[in-house]
Amino acid sequence: MTLWLLPLVPIIAGAFIATLGDRSRLLLGIMAVATLAATLVLALLGVSQDWTATLVWTDAIRLSAAFVPVSAAVAIMVPTVAIAVVFHATQNESKTGLARLIGLMILFTGGMELVVVANDLLTLLIGWELIGACSWALISHKWRQIDNPQSGLYAFVTTRAGDLGLFAALMALFTATGSFDYAGIQNLGGPLQWVVGFGILFSAASKAGQVPFSPWLFRAMAGPSSVSALLHAATLVAAGAYLVARLHPYLAEVPGFETTAIAIGLTTALAGGITGVLQDHAKRLLAASTSAQLGFMFVAVGAGYPGIAVLHMIVHATFKAPLFLSAGIAGEAAGTYQLDRLRLGRELPVVAIITLVAVAGLAGLVGSAGGWSKEEIVKASEHTGFWLALSVMAGGTLSAAYATRFQLLAYGRRDKDADSRVTTVPGWVALIGIAALSAMTLILSLLWFSPVAESAAAALDIILPKGSPLVFALSLLLVFIGIAIGVYLVRYRPALGATGSSAAASDWLGLPKLIDIVLIQPADAIARAAARADDRVVDRGIRGTAAFGDWLARLGDRFGEAATDGIPEGTARLTEMFSHDLRRLQTGLSHHYYAYIIGGVFIIFAILVVGA
Repeated sequence: MTLWLLPLVPIIAGAFIATLGDRSRLLLGIMAVATLAATLVLALLGVSQDWTATLVWTDAIRLSAAFVPVSAAVAIMVPTVAIAVVFHATQNESKTGLARLIGLMILFTGGMELVVVANDLLTLLIGWELIGACSWALISHKWRQIDNPQSGLYAFVTTRAGDLGLFAALMALFTATGSFDYAGIQNLGGPLQWVVGFGILFSAASKAGQVPFSPWLFRAMAGPSSVSALLHAATLVAAGAYLVARLHPYLAEVPGFETTAIAIGLTTALAGGITGVLQDHAKRLLAASTSAQLGFMFVAVGAGYPGIAVLHMIVHATFKAPLFLSAGIAGEAAGTYQLDRLRLGRELPVVAIITLVAVAGLAGLVGSAGGWSKEEIVKASEHTGFWLALSVMAGGTLSAAYATRFQLLAYGRRDKDADSRVTTVPGWVALIGIAALSAMTLILSLLWFSPVAESAAAALDIILPKGSPLVFALSLLLVFIGIAIGVYLVRYRPALGATGSSAAASDWLGLPKLIDIVLIQPADAIARAAARADDRVVDRGIRGTAAFGDWLARLGDRFGEAATDGIPEGTARLTEMFSHDLRRLQTGLSHHYYAYIIGGVFIIFAILVVGA
C-alpha cells in the first residue's frame, strides 16, 4: 500500500495549496519545495525497496502499482525536474492566483506519478485523466484574458479526442481477459489485440503532440512559462512517449505497431523541425521542438529500443525545462516573445550563459547530454535501416538549426548604441530554478563516458545499440550543417516567419488549416444543419403544440363554462324530476303495491323466458 503515497502526497498537498489564496512567495516556495522533495524521497525509497500497491474494488476491478526499471527512472525524474520548475514559478510568476497556480502544478506532478507507477490500464486512466484536467486549468490560468480559456479548451478537447483510444483499449482488454492488467495484453489476438495496441498508440500520440495532434502545443503556450516548462518536460507531453515505452514489451507483437510508431515519430520529428526553424515566437519554437524531440522517442520505441526513448526523455526534460523558463524571463523582460525583437545578451548575460548549456543539448552537440541521447537514437534507427537513420539525422540537422536561431536571436548582442527594451531584470533568487536545471544537464553530459552510460543502461535493464563510425561522423557533420543554417538565418532572415509562405508554414505547415477544413468546418456545418432541422421540426412542433393549446383554451373559454356548469345543473334537474315522479308511486294504498309486485314478477318472468 505504501506506493500509493507517491502520487497521493503531491495530489493532496497540491489541492490544499491551491485553496490558500494570497500568500507570500517565500511561504509558497517553502511549501512547494517541501512537498516535491517529499515526493522525490518517496520515489527513491519506493525504487530502492521495490514498493508495490494494490487496491481491490471488486473481484474483477483492482488498481495496481509497481515499478519496472523504466518507470523507476521516470518516477525519480518527474519530481526532480518539478522542484526546480515549481520553485521558479513561486519567484517569477504573477502574484495574482499564484497559490492556485502552484497547487495545480504540484497536483499535476502527482497525476503524472500515478501514470508512471500504474501497473494496469484502469489505474493509468485515472492518472491520465487527472493530468489532462490539470493541463486545461493551467493553460487557462490567466482566465481574464479571453483567448487563454479558449486555448485551454482547444488543448483539452484535442487530447481528450485522443483519449478515446485509451478508453477503447481498456474496454477491449477487459472484454477479452476480464482484467485491466498490462500483462493481459500479451494474451490477446485478432481484432481486440489491434484495438488495444493502436488505441494506446493513438492516445499516446495525442498527449505527446504528434502529428496530426501537434497544433494543440501552440495553443498551450497561452499558459505561464513555468507551466509550459513542466508540461513539456516532465508531465503531460512526456506521458505520451512514456506510455508507448512502458508498454512496448506488451505491444511489440501487435501487427504493425512498431512500424506505425516509427511513421508517426519520424513525420513529427521532421515536421516539428521545419516548423521550429520557421517560428519567430520563442515559446512556439520550443513547443515545436518538443513535438520533434518526442517524435525521436517514438522512433526509438518503434525501432525496438524503448529504454533509449526513456533516456532521451530524461535528458530532454533537463534541457527543455530551462529553455522554457529562459523564454519566459526574456519575454517578460522585453515585453514580447518575438525572437527578432529580443537579443538580450547584454542585458541578461547570466541568463544567456545558463541558456546556452540547455541549447547545446537541444542542438545535439557532441559533449552535451542531448547530443549523447540523440546519437543513441540514431544508432537504434540504424539497426532498422540506414534510411531511417539518415532521416533521424536530418531531424537532428533541423534541431541544430532552430536551437541556434533561438540562442542567437534571444540572447545575441545588439549594437551598443541601440536602445534597451528591457523593463525588468530577474534577481538571483529568480534564477535558482533555471540554474539547477542547467546543472542537471551538465551532469548528464557525463553519459558520453562509457562507464556512466553503461551504468545508466544497467539501471534501465537495457543494452545500448551499436552504431557504425561512418554514421556517427555523418550525424556530427549534419549537426554542424544545422548550426550553420541557423547562423545564416539569424544574419540574413531574422524574422523568417513574419510574412508570406513562411508565416503560413510556421503554423505547423498549414496543419491547423487542414484540420479546420477536414474536421471543424464539416462539424460546424453538421451542427448548423442540425440547428436548422431543430428550427424546422422541433421548434415548429413546439410552436404548433402551443398554438393547439391556445385554440383549446379559447374553445374552453367559449363552451367550457357552459358545459362544466350545465352538466351538474342538468343532472340536478333530472334527479329532481325523477324524484318527483317517484313520489307519485307512494300512494299508501296496499292494492297499488300488490299491483306493482305482480307487474314486477311478470317482467322478471318475461326476461327469463326471452333469455331461455
